[in-house]
Amino acid sequence: MAIITISRKIASFGDETAIELAKLLNYNFIDRKSLEKDLLARGISEAQLKKYDERKPGFWASLSRERDSYFDYLREAVYEHASSGNSIFIGRGGFALLRNVPGLYSVRLVAADDVRISRLMKEFNYSEKDARARMEESDNNRDGFHKSFFNTANEDASEYNLVINTGHITPLQAAEIIKFGFEKTVSKEEAALGDKRLKELLLAQKIVNHISFDLKLQIYFLEADISEDEVILHGVADNAGLIQKAVAVAQEMAEGRKVSSAISMVNEYKPFP
Repeated sequence: MAIITISRKIASFGDETAIELAKLLNYNFIDRKSLEKDLLARGISEAQLKKYDERKPGFWASLSRERDSYFDYLREAVYEHASSGNSIFIGRGGFALLRNVPGLYSVRLVAADDVRISRLMKEFNYSEKDARARMEESDNNRDGFHKSFFNTANEDASEYNLVINTGHITPLQAAEIIKFGFEKTVSKEEAALGDKRLKELLLAQKIVNHISFDLKLQIYFLEADISEDEVILHGVADNAGLIQKAVAVAQEMAEGRKVSSAISMVNEYKPFP
């Protein structure tokens, strides 16, 4: 299976292009509503979505455990969708979440500010002033979202296989360009390797989420590095018993892999709630 991610500026034909591309390739289009539904089903609240979803979190919000649960469940949802079949993702940092998956084809859609303002005015019946404000708010939030959650700049062209200016082309034309580039770039062998890696990433994230949110073990910044034969846990805890329990739980879920700990023990560690 293969994965295409689409990052976009507001009013650069992101959803429209993704819809056309999904038709051309007969791929699943994982849109905002699909991921929101998954996150809500996993226990993420509407308030968390409004605070974190493609938004720049405030200082305290960026340190909150709510932020961790949103991000960890977002990763699980993305990995699960990507593992289930050929998929097209839009937004939510998909290019960064899946960056190291073989066979990923990542695309960035842009357009000049005056083009985007004109489109927003037409779509929402905005004044030029309101359209510009909406555009600047969206750009600021998406920039902040990527810096906060992925420590990357979504404007960096080197993050993508392809960047398209949609200012003078239709969504169908953009989709046809993406299809051509994707089919010339991603081999079946790479897609097969990507499938294997996605299954590993999904398992690792399920381990992290089970330990952190189902069992509520107080291990902070918990991550799991996974390979074909090993799982390594990383994080911070304030007692050895928690670390031992986390390793034991991970071992039960690791599907025959060896589990080891690189969790740091810091006595009386107290994160922001």
